[in-house]
Amino acid sequence: MSSKRFEIPDNVAIIMDGNGRWATMRGLPRIEGHRAGEVAVRETVLAASDLGIKALTLYAFSTENWKRPAEEVRFLLNFNRELLDRRVEEFHRNNVRIRFIGRRSRLPRSLVRKMEEVTEYTKHNTGMKLNVAFNYGGRAELVDAVRVIARMASEGRIKPQAINERVIRSHLYAPDVAEYDLLIRTAGEQRISNFLLWEIAYTELYFTPVLWPDFRREHLLEAIKEYNRRTRKFGGLVEEK
Repeated sequence: MSSKRFEIPDNVAIIMDGNGRWATMRGLPRIEGHRAGEVAVRETVLAASDLGIKALTLYAFSTENWKRPAEEVRFLLNFNRELLDRRVEEFHRNNVRIRFIGRRSRLPRSLVRKMEEVTEYTKHNTGMKLNVAFNYGGRAELVDAVRVIARMASEGRIKPQAINERVIRSHLYAPDVAEYDLLIRTAGEQRISNFLLWEIAYTELYFTPVLWPDFRREHLLEAIKEYNRRTRKFGGLVEEK
């Protein structure tokens, strides 16, 4: 029998999928699925913090989500601002540090101000880092990093031959959480959808049919149990015992 210790992954990312399907299955407008998904956000953040996960990154709004119907986009922008108002105090009491990754362009100024307020309000918290990926795209993140590095090179602040993985990593949106142990996607889809393309090079992927509004602590634990069943080799070999 294996004596492997049950391990809580340090860095976990979640693609929160299935809000629309959850609503459609109940004959409700899609936006009602997003409302229901707020409960899953709260439960998952608190559960992750309680379990000792060091960083949790939630895919809240992608650069591709602008293609959705205008009414749904407006709702999501306003809803996420209101969600922060409703939940920030509870997360703050749980010592969660909240940050936002993604481009601020196109976002309403009121939402950007709220993001800045929440980041400032929780910046001294020493517990779990909650990274909210909003107007985020993995390709956009890499483009933004390359632009900064290219500007540094053109100004003579770095030599092209000095550009390596460490330099690129240091210019990602959250360079202190640049590698993930576990990526969870709900609702049964088995795609990455332009999420954390650099950071998940050796991440364990876990897909569950559970729709996001129904996702709870027990589903997070099941994902972590599956993570513990995996053998992570990082391109190398593991000795047989």
